[in-house]
Amino acid sequence: MEQRFRERPRLLRQTASNGLCCIFRVPRSVFVSNPKAYEPQIVSIGPYHRGKEQVEMLEQHKPRLFAALLDRTRGHGAPVEAYFRTMASVETKIRECYSEDLDCGSWSLIEMMVLDACFVVEMFRVTASLVPADPADPLFSMPWVYSFLTLDLLLIENQIPFFVLETVFELSMAPTEAHYSLNKLALEFFNYSLPRPQHELERHYHVPNVTHLLDLFRLSLVGHLELEDPGDVNEEFLQLIPSAKQLLLAGIKLKPRKSDRFIDVRFERGVLQIPPLTLDAFTRSLFLNCIAYEQCSCYCSKHITTYAVLMSCVISTAADAALLSEHNIITNFSGSDEYVARYFNNLTRGVSFDISISYLAGLFREVTRYHQNKWHVQWSGIKREYFGSPWSFISAVAAFILLALTVVQAFYAVYAYYRPSK
Repeated sequence: MEQRFRERPRLLRQTASNGLCCIFRVPRSVFVSNPKAYEPQIVSIGPYHRGKEQVEMLEQHKPRLFAALLDRTRGHGAPVEAYFRTMASVETKIRECYSEDLDCGSWSLIEMMVLDACFVVEMFRVTASLVPADPADPLFSMPWVYSFLTLDLLLIENQIPFFVLETVFELSMAPTEAHYSLNKLALEFFNYSLPRPQHELERHYHVPNVTHLLDLFRLSLVGHLELEDPGDVNEEFLQLIPSAKQLLLAGIKLKPRKSDRFIDVRFERGVLQIPPLTLDAFTRSLFLNCIAYEQCSCYCSKHITTYAVLMSCVISTAADAALLSEHNIITNFSGSDEYVARYFNNLTRGVSFDISISYLAGLFREVTRYHQNKWHVQWSGIKREYFGSPWSFISAVAAFILLALTVVQAFYAVYAYYRPSK
C-alpha cells in the first residue's frame, strides 16, 4: 500500500510546472466549450494524437519525405544514423517537455520525432522556395492540404519541442540556407494565413528560448508588448468593461486602430481604439489554442487571454458584434453576428484571469471610470436627443432661436416699462 501511495502521477506529472515542460493536454474546463478545436484534422505531430483515423493519410507520407530529404542532402547533409543517434541523446529531455508520461518506447519516440520534425521542416522549406516543389506531389499541389496544415501545426496538443525541429533543420541544412533561421521559415509559413508586415516578423527571426511552434507564433503576436503600468489603481474602477452598445450610450466611441498587432488596444479621450481583426477559421483556432497554452504554462504572459476577455466584454450580444463590424473593427468570415457573439462568450469560459496584472489593467480602469462618470452619460444623452439626426438638430436650433427671441422681447418690454421713451 505504501508503495502504491508513492507512485507518481502519469496524467499530470510532478514536473509539469518546471521550465522544460511546454506541451500540455488541454484543461477540461477549457476543453468542454469547444472539444473539436484542439484535435488535428490531417496531420499528427507528436504523441498525443498518434494513430487516429483522420491523420493516417499524411502519416504514410512522412517516411517518403524523410527518404527524399536524405537523397537531396546526400552530398552535404548528415547520414541517416546521425538523425537517430542525435535524437536518442536527448530522449530524456524530449519526454520532460510533455506534461504526461508517454506510453511509447524509446525507439518509437525517437523515430516519431525524426519523421515529424522532417515533415514540418520540409514543408517550411518548400513554402519558402528553398526546395522545389514537385508538381506531382499531392502534398504540395492540393491547396486544401496547406490550409489544414496551418491549423494543425498550431494546436497545443500537436507539438514537438522546438529544439527537435532545430536539430533536424541543422542536420539537413544546405550551404545556401546558412542565412536562414528556423524561426524565419516558420513565421513566413504561417504568414500566408495571418499576413503581417515584414518588419514585424523580422523582430522574431532570432528570438531565443522558443519552446515549440505555437509558442513562437504567440510570441510574434504579443512580442514586445509589456504590461501597462496601472498607476494609482483604484479598485473601484478596476473591473471588466461594458458591452459596445453600453459604451456608445455612455458617449465612448469605437474606432479601428492602425497597428501591426491586433492586441494593441488603446483608450484615449473617450475613444476605444481596437485594431481590425479578421475572424476566420485560422484566427478562431489560434485564439483557442493560445489561451489554452497560456492557462497551462507558468512561464509565458497572458496577453492573448487578456485580449480575449476584453473582446468578450465588448461583444456581449449579436448587436455588439454588428456594431464592431459597422466600425470596421471586425471582418467576419465565420458566420452570423450571433455566431461571433457566441464564439467570444465561449472563448473565455472556464479561464483563469487576473485583471490587476493584465497588460490592459490601465485600459480597463480608464474605460470604467469614463463610463461611470454621470456627466459623460448625460452629455451623451443630450447629443443623441438633440443632435442625433439633421431634423433633431434643426429642431433644437429653431427652439434655441425662439427662446433667444423670447428673451430679447421680454428684455425690451421690461426696459420700455422702466425707461419709457420721451
